[in-house]
Amino acid sequence: MRRLALICAVLVGSAGASLAVAQEYVPALGDVMTAVQWRHIKLWFAGKLENWDLARYELRQIRAGLEEAVTFYREIPVELVAATVDPIKAIDAAIDAKDGFRFAEGYNALTDACNACHVGTGRSFIVIQVPTASPASNQSFAPLDSPQP
Repeated sequence: MRRLALICAVLVGSAGASLAVAQEYVPALGDVMTAVQWRHIKLWFAGKLENWDLARYELRQIRAGLEEAVTFYREIPVELVAATVDPIKAIDAAIDAKDGFRFAEGYNALTDACNACHVGTGRSFIVIQVPTASPASNQSFAPLDSPQP
């Protein structure tokens, strides 16, 4: 029903009404986490191919997604999500240094923190790992100034 109201408001051109409906929208936790997981995959390939600008972008998006999760879903223990802070800082520093080894260490620590959160929230059946292949065949993760695979 809210979707129909939003569509009608946009079609009629009532910006105020569409904004009010949009402000009520809270994404499903699964949708927020799927976006974080997708960015986790993209972060890995960006770092692996030393596309540091893309890696930084994806890392910021992961941070924002995790902040959304604890903002919208109060039942998620903040301390579990806070365990991602140090790994995110480590990845950020590795990106600044353009250090692939430190990037991989930070990435593994972030992955471990995600899995610890899943266990702590009763979702141990969701296990995140370092990706082995990119499902994003429509995106090159190499920087433009590098030879494209």
